[in-house]
Amino acid sequence: MPSTISASPLLPDLARSVTIDQVGVEERIERFSKRSIKKASKAHALKLALSMIDLTTLEGADSPGKVRQLCSKAIHLNDALPGLPHVAAVCVYPMLVRIAREALGGSGIHVAAVATGFPSGQYPRQTKLADTRFAVEEGADEIDMVISRGHFLAGEYAYVFDEIAAIKEACGAAHLKVILETGELGTLDAVRRASDLAMHAGADFIKTSTGKVQPAATPQVTLVMLEAIRDFYYATGKKIGMKPAGGISTAKTALQYLVMLRETLGQDWLTPDLYRIGASRLANDILMQLAKEQSGVYQSLDYFSKD
Repeated sequence: MPSTISASPLLPDLARSVTIDQVGVEERIERFSKRSIKKASKAHALKLALSMIDLTTLEGADSPGKVRQLCSKAIHLNDALPGLPHVAAVCVYPMLVRIAREALGGSGIHVAAVATGFPSGQYPRQTKLADTRFAVEEGADEIDMVISRGHFLAGEYAYVFDEIAAIKEACGAAHLKVILETGELGTLDAVRRASDLAMHAGADFIKTSTGKVQPAATPQVTLVMLEAIRDFYYATGKKIGMKPAGGISTAKTALQYLVMLRETLGQDWLTPDLYRIGASRLANDILMQLAKEQSGVYQSLDYFSKD
């Protein structure tokens, strides 16, 4: 059934989106990369980063058994390390949402589902809406949708805006994360326009990438998106979340992203409610670093479950 939303009158004037100073972005990124966090502050930051992870498996070979194993890891990251938070969510395909929902039980860990023809987005709108509704009916708390990059790059902004708004309506109570796939947008100016468009259309989060296209998350596009969120908050009073995804696999990189987040958006965004990291390997590196902070020596990654 077609959406009744007619959102185009709310479409922002994207010609007025901020023009990005590439040199300025690079200079700020360089400063962030030189920050150092030590001892107790480092342990606190690592645990915070761990609590923000969307533990993800999005492969064609995903099975109920693999998802159950991932959910078990999400609940029991490392029982030998006391005081660990759990991750924010487990992210799977819609067909595996019910499996994840049952496996996570009352753990408090959310179930996120990719939808709308992930990762290409090259599907009819009615198929995307049905995909979204199915995931929500199966128990998804969060929907990660991909925008129609072809329409966006062709300048058909109203089409993309209305599609995001229709998907938001189909989400019901579930939160909507809008994936821009920044590696296909070409320029930082386009990343800023897509960020503005998604937030005005109803995104609860904006997300860099599917992880299937390179480059995925980079500090440069993440900073541009954080600044778009800041400006949107100043203009509307509404806090939008941010999710860099793809390519963040080390604790050191995750901490650099947290520094960028803190200095761009402030303390209020240092919560899983407003910041996520899409990753499949990051959790193990953070666990290894936390074990080192506790014992003083590094453990092998072989001591942590791979899935």
